[in-house]
Amino acid sequence: MSPPDHSAPSRGDLATGTTIRSLAERSAKRTHEMFRTSYLGNPLLPPTHESSVKLKMSVKLRDGYENVRSFGDAVVGDAAETVELGTAGPGTSGPRSSVPGVTEDTTIPGLDAATNDPSSIADLIDAIDGDAAARDRTKPKTSNALAVALSPGTVPGSKPPNSVLTQFKKPHEQSAQLIPRLASKWPKPKWHQPWKLYRVISGHMGWVRSVTVDPSNEWFATGSADRTIKIWDLASGQLKLTLTGHIEQVTGIAVSDRHPYMFSCGLDKQVKCWDLEYNKVIRHYHGHLSGVYALALHPELDVLMTGGRDSACRVWDMRTKTQAMCLSGHDNTVGAIVAQRENPQVMTGSYDSTVKLWDLTAGKCANTLTHHKKGVRALALHPTDFSLLSASADNIKKFGLTSDAGGNARFKHNMLRKQKTIVNSLSVNEDGVVVSGGDNGSVWFWDYESGHCFQEHQSKVQPGSMEAEAGVFASTFDKTGTRLITVEADKTIKMWKPDEDASEETHPNIPFVPPKDMRRF
Repeated sequence: MSPPDHSAPSRGDLATGTTIRSLAERSAKRTHEMFRTSYLGNPLLPPTHESSVKLKMSVKLRDGYENVRSFGDAVVGDAAETVELGTAGPGTSGPRSSVPGVTEDTTIPGLDAATNDPSSIADLIDAIDGDAAARDRTKPKTSNALAVALSPGTVPGSKPPNSVLTQFKKPHEQSAQLIPRLASKWPKPKWHQPWKLYRVISGHMGWVRSVTVDPSNEWFATGSADRTIKIWDLASGQLKLTLTGHIEQVTGIAVSDRHPYMFSCGLDKQVKCWDLEYNKVIRHYHGHLSGVYALALHPELDVLMTGGRDSACRVWDMRTKTQAMCLSGHDNTVGAIVAQRENPQVMTGSYDSTVKLWDLTAGKCANTLTHHKKGVRALALHPTDFSLLSASADNIKKFGLTSDAGGNARFKHNMLRKQKTIVNSLSVNEDGVVVSGGDNGSVWFWDYESGHCFQEHQSKVQPGSMEAEAGVFASTFDKTGTRLITVEADKTIKMWKPDEDASEETHPNIPFVPPKDMRRF
């Protein structure tokens, strides 16, 4: 019977019913016959590069056995009964023991066999290393022995416990040893008298949104969502006067310390100047495109700064009623404004989570602080320290101010705890007491220097109000710094003072816990 024909099928075979399976089998058989010489060892294939294989093996062996390559002899010393693990090479002879009962052969078990056996690890590495390893073996090696004291019950001549680990343990230092903890240098807060609520004033018919104290420290004024401004006696808390004129909530109020003027702003886009001698509005400042949220007076210049939902801080000449400049750059509502004599003269906090420092002479932004992650609703300047406090829902931060280049600020630290609410107000007095008022009715008292919260208070709503109306909108100290006024969502005004009968023994503050890791932002 003739062998089958493996040639390509003709067009007629395909037509007579040859299947695809038979065609595939024929193709696979021809492919196997064509390339089978590769599997049987083709002499034409390139030879193996032995140097590359040796180099690869050398790298693997060095990574795995470098630490045990040059073990020396372990001998027992004469005087101190110590075992020395020498680093001499295989061909050197170390000192022997002279202790009675100890044999001359006190080497590590298996070390001689490993160094003399051609298949040992050390010889394998040396053979791969070639001449370089041979030169290393001929060099005199200094003894870097480590003495390990024999523990009671250890048999002389045997391997001491953990001796190998002790020899090759690399000394290292903890990060706490290299870098001193920040808590070790953190200032310890001084003890502050606890503040107590001593007066609650009712009189407004809506949320009380703003408060300010007269420079003479005789009265204070509050602005409310009932569209009125009320003047209260600071000593007795009695109502002295009610001013009407706004047609929306009064969100900001300020009294000039050089003129008999009071300024107010509201959600009706109006900014008004009140003459306190006649108790009438004498000037209007038109220009805001939406509600006005914040208002501040310059301590030396006759200018007024207002900011609101149009994302701009407008500077007004209080005498001519003209807009001197418009400080634009924020991307959201301007919620807080403070002013001072030195550069930066104007600072604004916005709901876009930034604080901008403005050079009033050049009329432009000198620096932008982007440390906050939530909207900034409150700013406060320390009365004596050249620094700024800013508050948002994420944290309260302290910045050190400088006057160079139109005004700059350097981040100091966060307050050591989070109030975990929207912070609407910030106030600070000369004694280093910082007060923050939250949207949930919490009033926290902080030590300014250390950032430690030494007292917490949760406001109670007045009878007839809902629990959800426990919110603090604004706060301020009087001119002496010994009275605190907070205005809240339950339509009340609360007045606080330090407890004069308290002492450090009878009323200790909240325990101070130094920070272990301070975030940079």
